[in-house]
Amino acid sequence: MKKLKLGHLYPKLLNIYGDIGNIITLKKRCEWRGIDLEIDEINVGDKISNHDIYFIGGGQDLQQIEVSKELQKHKEFLISERENMAVFLGICGGYQLLGHYYQPHNGEKLLGISLLDAYTIAGNKRFIGNVTVKSDFVEPNTLVGFENHSGLTYLEGDTEPIGTVVIGNGNNGKDKTEGARYKNVFGTYMHGSFLPKNPQFADYLIELALGSKPEPIEDNIEILTHNSLVGKKY
Repeated sequence: MKKLKLGHLYPKLLNIYGDIGNIITLKKRCEWRGIDLEIDEINVGDKISNHDIYFIGGGQDLQQIEVSKELQKHKEFLISERENMAVFLGICGGYQLLGHYYQPHNGEKLLGISLLDAYTIAGNKRFIGNVTVKSDFVEPNTLVGFENHSGLTYLEGDTEPIGTVVIGNGNNGKDKTEGARYKNVFGTYMHGSFLPKNPQFADYLIELALGSKPEPIEDNIEILTHNSLVGKKY
């Protein structure tokens, strides 16, 4: 049996908007293929060891402050994991902390761990609604989700968006980008949860973690659900 290890970073603090659904999706899609996905919850004060996949979800500003401080203790290790091609997925607040920093309206910058060449500043408008994105590395080549954020994220250097916004606002409401990717590190503002609505993206993460394409499975219902949300009005 093939085995993978997933580190769920700070689930007691960053756990809003049903982001646990992303973990459940990865677990089930591995299980259906006979892949054993071991899930470790990593909370404040815990040591972080090597994992194939890391997930970090969204949270409120207060929880982000605590996680930001905790992540600094592990920054160099997590950068080394990125260089070893471990897979990372960050959602919303977790996505912001994969970049260099988040600058709120008031208060000090919340430092990230610079796995992505990106930064976030607080905006004056909250983006809430459905999102459809065109992407060029998954098939179907659409991604769907639900955004709820006021942070404005900007990408730099070799960090690229995961797609181009068709419906919604994406990273900042200006440049039509959504999410970010550098090596096997991914971030997105799409909740919903993200992976149940985009099974092809879940499979892509599994493929990267395995180093080979996972066996195909019957997912007509999942793709029908995905397709029903493509182009859904913002």
